[in-house]
Amino acid sequence: MKAVPGFALTTVSLLAFCHAYIAWRLLPALVTGMPGWIAGIGLLALSTLLIPLAMLARFVTPRQILADRLSWAGSLAMGLFSSVLVLTLLRDIGLTLADEPSLTKPTALLVPILAGLITLVGFINARRLPRVVEVDIPLAGLPPALVGFTIVQISDLHIGPTIKRRHIQAVVDRVNGLGADAVAITGDLVDGSVKQLAADIAPLAELEARHGSYVVTGNHEYYAGVGAWWAEFARLGLHGLMNEHRVIAHDGAKLVLAGVADYGAQAFDPAQRSDPAKALAGAPTDAPKILLAHQPRSAGAAAAAGFDLQLSGHTHGGQFWPWPLFVRLQQPYTAGLHRLGRLQVYTSRGTGYWGPPKRFGAPAEITRIRLLAADGPA
Repeated sequence: MKAVPGFALTTVSLLAFCHAYIAWRLLPALVTGMPGWIAGIGLLALSTLLIPLAMLARFVTPRQILADRLSWAGSLAMGLFSSVLVLTLLRDIGLTLADEPSLTKPTALLVPILAGLITLVGFINARRLPRVVEVDIPLAGLPPALVGFTIVQISDLHIGPTIKRRHIQAVVDRVNGLGADAVAITGDLVDGSVKQLAADIAPLAELEARHGSYVVTGNHEYYAGVGAWWAEFARLGLHGLMNEHRVIAHDGAKLVLAGVADYGAQAFDPAQRSDPAKALAGAPTDAPKILLAHQPRSAGAAAAAGFDLQLSGHTHGGQFWPWPLFVRLQQPYTAGLHRLGRLQVYTSRGTGYWGPPKRFGAPAEITRIRLLAADGPA
C-alpha cells in the first residue's frame, strides 16, 4: 500500500505532461476566447485525474458501488485519451511532412472527431457478447477416437469494475451451447478480490463440458491474491492445473491436458514458477499433449517439453490500435494460430477486455477448437 501514493504521483505527472501536449497542439486551432480555453483545459484536467482512478478507485473509497463508478469514468476517459494522444502525434507528423499551414485547423478538428468515433465503435465492440471463432487444428498422430474432439477456450475475462455477472452469464450460456468436450480457461479471470467479485464470477460454476472445465493462472490472478482465487476456482468446480496435467479418457483414447502457472508467477511465489516440463512429468508418452499457458511466450519451454499444442491468451490481440504493434515487443505471437517446430500455438484475443472498454480491430472471442488428424479432416 505504501507504493500506491508514489505510483499515483508518477502516473498523474506523466498523464499531465501528455494532456499538456494535447492542449498545446490542439487548443490554439480549436478554441477562441477565454470560455473556450477554460472549457478545453478543464476537460483535459478532468481526464488527467479520472484516468488513475480507473486503477486506484478501490483505494480511494471502500464503497464498492462508488469505486466501480469511478473505475467506469476513468476507463472511458483512458480510452478516449489514448486515441486523442495517438492521433495528435500522427497529426503533428503529417503537418511536418506536408508543410501546409492551411491544414492546421481542419486536422485539429479531425482529431477529436476521429477519436470519439473510434472510442464509440470500440466501446460497442467491447461490450457486446463475444463472437465464436471456429479453429480446426491438425495434430500429427492423433488417434481416430480424438478426431473431432472439441475444446472451447475462454481467456482474459477480467471480471471486475466494468465486467459483471450479467456479462459472464451470457458468456457461459454461449459456451454451453457449443457442446464442448472440454472447456479451457487460460488465465486473467479477475481484477479484484474474492470478496469483491464472488457473485460476479459465480456463473462459471455452470460451465458444461463432457470432460469438465480447466483453468490456469494469469498475471492478474497474482495481483488479486492467487491463493484465495485458486480455492474459489476449485469451489466453482473448475479443475486447476498448476504445473500439472490430467489424462482425459475419451472413447478409448487418451489425451493429456496440462497447465502451467503464469509465465511471471515466480515473481510472486518462487514455488509457482511456470514449468511446462514439470506439468508433463509422468504423462503417457503416446498421447497427444496440450498445454494451457496464459502467455504465448511459454511456447519455447512448451516445445522443449514435447507438447503438441499450446493454448494461450494475455495479449487481447492488442485490444485497439496502436497496441497490436507493441505486443510483439513482449510476446512472440499476438493472435491466431502459429507454429514453433512441432508445437502449434493458438493465442486468443481474449473474451473480455482490460482497462478501457474498447476493442477496435481486435474483437473479443470465444474459441471453439476442433482437433483433426494431420493428414486431413474427419
